[in-house]
Amino acid sequence: MNRVTLAGVLVERKALRFTPAGVPVAECLVRHQSVQVEAGAERRVECDVQAIGLGPVARWLNAAPPGATVRIEGFLAARSANSRQLRLHIHTIEFVKGNQNGQVLQEEG
Repeated sequence: MNRVTLAGVLVERKALRFTPAGVPVAECLVRHQSVQVEAGAERRVECDVQAIGLGPVARWLNAAPPGATVRIEGFLAARSANSRQLRLHIHTIEFVKGNQNGQVLQEEG
């Protein structure tokens, strides 16, 4: 199974672009910070995760301001055929800050 749920802050968003087929694409960087328990001890986790959204997800990302708190779900895949570097492909994005109920604003798939 390849499924990832991640909460964080949208720290960077590239300009919306389109594939040759006309599908919108948005790339972003999400900064995650949390405390996790590993081997019985607390560990502070901080990381930046490269993510990409296509179609309607790309339009939601394009509308989100940097600094927005998000909860994203998706899957990991290699960045390209020539790169084994991982990137999170977003299926669902939830804008958390200022949203008392954590409403899902966009879902695909």
